[in-house]
Amino acid sequence: MDVSRRSFLKVSGGTLALASLGINLDPVKAYAQELKIKNAKETTTICPYCSVGCGIVVQVKDGTVVNTEGDPDHPINEGTLCSKGGSVYQVINNPTRLTKPQYRAPGATEWKEVEWDWALDQIARKIKDTRDRTFKEKAISKVKEKKTAEALKEAGMSAEVEVAVEREFVVNRSDGIAHVGSAALDNEECYMLQKLLRSWGLVYIEHQARI
Repeated sequence: MDVSRRSFLKVSGGTLALASLGINLDPVKAYAQELKIKNAKETTTICPYCSVGCGIVVQVKDGTVVNTEGDPDHPINEGTLCSKGGSVYQVINNPTRLTKPQYRAPGATEWKEVEWDWALDQIARKIKDTRDRTFKEKAISKVKEKKTAEALKEAGMSAEVEVAVEREFVVNRSDGIAHVGSAALDNEECYMLQKLLRSWGLVYIEHQARI
């Protein structure tokens, strides 16, 4: 129901009139105080969607999320949320939401539910195998060097020209893995993740905020 400023003033004026006539409004007040977020625990988090990183306040009661709203103390959104950020509550309380990893074996047509421990072990194993298979300690690249051409030497001239030569360099990199960062990561998490990826030898590292 749309409530205009004029209709709001009419309703509030009528409420004051009823109170002045001696009508008991305590039941109405009690009902208004019984909000769904009463006695709920508040936790702040970051919206998982785009790279803006808006703050969200999550109210939890008895282990269940009962409400999500924009964080008024967050410096980015100051309490506002877009339509996607405002729908986080529906994403959490959704009967079709997946709560466990899904795995489809090579050649299979069906997905099956697996445990987190098994899935994380598989991911770690595939990363290790791919890194070992594609890791390069050295690589050959062409670089330009200044040299005196033989024809110039024979003519008694010392002018230099740039020529392309192949040189071997220590690279210690893995070209078989790339990584795309998430907008939900803060600076500290990005820092730790960058150190981890560099330790694997990754060079193809990108972030959602740039893409």
